[in-house]
Amino acid sequence: MFHSFLQAPAFSMPMPFADIQNGLVVPTTDMKEGDKEITITTELPGMGEEDVEVTIKSGSVTVKSEKTEEKKDEKDNYYLTERRYGQFQRAFRVLENIDEAKITAAFDKGILTISMPKSKDSTHSERRIKIGA
Repeated sequence: MFHSFLQAPAFSMPMPFADIQNGLVVPTTDMKEGDKEITITTELPGMGEEDVEVTIKSGSVTVKSEKTEEKKDEKDNYYLTERRYGQFQRAFRVLENIDEAKITAAFDKGILTISMPKSKDSTHSERRIKIGA
């Protein structure tokens, strides 16, 4: 019922979380290739740096996040509890010419930016990428 309601023209504006697939939220993501690096930008409104994890394994960069929020409001004549829960996971294949050891991630105002420098000599390994400003 609500799914078809949200498909109505009044709700057809772009949303920060662009799609829901198999119960997982899929955030809006852009990928840009420049001369020296490939950049992935993902919009994560309402999430903090501590809610996001970026890893690299077997030639894929994976971004995942989980957010739980609970709000309670008690007044004389009513009691309200609201809960929100959201999670997503998205993987991007890393090209052969990417230097995995130099991949970095930054988080600023709800935008995650992953920078993947290009290199002629590259190796693939597994590691967690620290997110910094």
